[in-house]
Amino acid sequence: MTSLTHIFHRNLSFQPPVAVGGKGIYLIDASGKRYIDASGGAAVSCLGHGHPAVLEAIREQLDKLAYAHTSFFTTEVAEELAHHLIGTAPGAEFSHVYYVSGGSEAVETAMKMARQYFVEIGEPKRSRFIARQQSYHGNTLGALAVGGNKWRRAQFEPLLIDVTHVSLCYSYRDLREGETPEEYGLRLAAELEAAIVDNDPETIIAFIAETVGGATAGALTPVPGYLQAVRKVCDRYGVLLILDEVMCGMGRTGTTHAWEQEGVVPDIQTIAKGLGGGYQPIGAVLTRKHIVDAMRKGSGSFQHGFTYLGHALACSAALAVQKVIQRDGLVAKVKSSGVYLKQALHEAFGDHPHVGDVRGRGLLWGLELVENRETKKPFSPTYSLHARVKKEAMARGLACYPSGGTIDGEFGDHVLLAPPFISSESELGQIVERLQDALNAAVDSCV
Repeated sequence: MTSLTHIFHRNLSFQPPVAVGGKGIYLIDASGKRYIDASGGAAVSCLGHGHPAVLEAIREQLDKLAYAHTSFFTTEVAEELAHHLIGTAPGAEFSHVYYVSGGSEAVETAMKMARQYFVEIGEPKRSRFIARQQSYHGNTLGALAVGGNKWRRAQFEPLLIDVTHVSLCYSYRDLREGETPEEYGLRLAAELEAAIVDNDPETIIAFIAETVGGATAGALTPVPGYLQAVRKVCDRYGVLLILDEVMCGMGRTGTTHAWEQEGVVPDIQTIAKGLGGGYQPIGAVLTRKHIVDAMRKGSGSFQHGFTYLGHALACSAALAVQKVIQRDGLVAKVKSSGVYLKQALHEAFGDHPHVGDVRGRGLLWGLELVENRETKKPFSPTYSLHARVKKEAMARGLACYPSGGTIDGEFGDHVLLAPPFISSESELGQIVERLQDALNAAVDSCV
């Protein structure tokens, strides 16, 4: 392949290696080098690469029908996938699925769906969202507005709608001395309630949050009772609860939906990455019955749409992925593999002088990197430690997901791991070993 590229790459000063193949948990570049895909791209490749059952399903659907616009037709495969997805949340009163092509589209859809719901029930004053600092919900303008990733937002601020951001659930740094995790969660819920009251409850559409934090702050798990308290606050003021499970959902944390472990049910939920496993671009919004009923009894339609929603080929891939997960008991495997990975990470990094926190759930884990473990002081952003870790990891045949600005958009570094559900304990062990070597080399280059 020529070194000249006409692709508008993410980094215009860097030519990434060319991926030419993938098998299982491995990706292969043009030189033949193999990389363990320890983050599934961005927590996408839950079944790894080249899964025969998924490839066969795509081929079979392609022989039947690739695409039919949803203003004219539905398809059997889209209907079957929706039936399957609603069946993954029994008792949650989810009644309908709205398909999209990815996570950002899912969040945009959820926002517009929530707004139209209030228009339909005669509360058009509701026009504001509340979200959390240091959250990530996507890169389209609506998703970027509710997101709290300062680096991604900075140059686009003039284009974004006004959103109130409250504190993230970040116990490693924000738990006060003498405060229990449960008390901390109640304090955060009280902050949310104050934000609703200060902005006039009759103007608030929804509170949107990642059930388990993803790329921006690195696998932040909610403290016990936090989301239950949030749910009560939302109900008190008639505010919808939107949970973004684009990254943490569809089995990634050890249950099909991450909210199952929190004892709450959202009004609207977004899913994407683990839905199609990277075999086709697809996302979806799951919505509870009262949202759909309001539109059915009102205008009769959702004023929204994308050209490729419900794409038959994408639905066939997602359905195949979900059937494999169900057939092979992979959600339960994620839970058990998560126990092993947690132990391995704590053994490798629990006393590491430059790892301040090891956190996560299932097969979604983060390491927060610090210059001083005792004071939790982060490395200077001038080091770009996260970029150094990525470079060292790639050199060792490990693709992981380091990021910077963990604490406030400027300071802090972390590494995110989201290996495929099919990973063996031996392969998880290799991930930890290679990451340990890469991290040590990256830190050594800073001193």
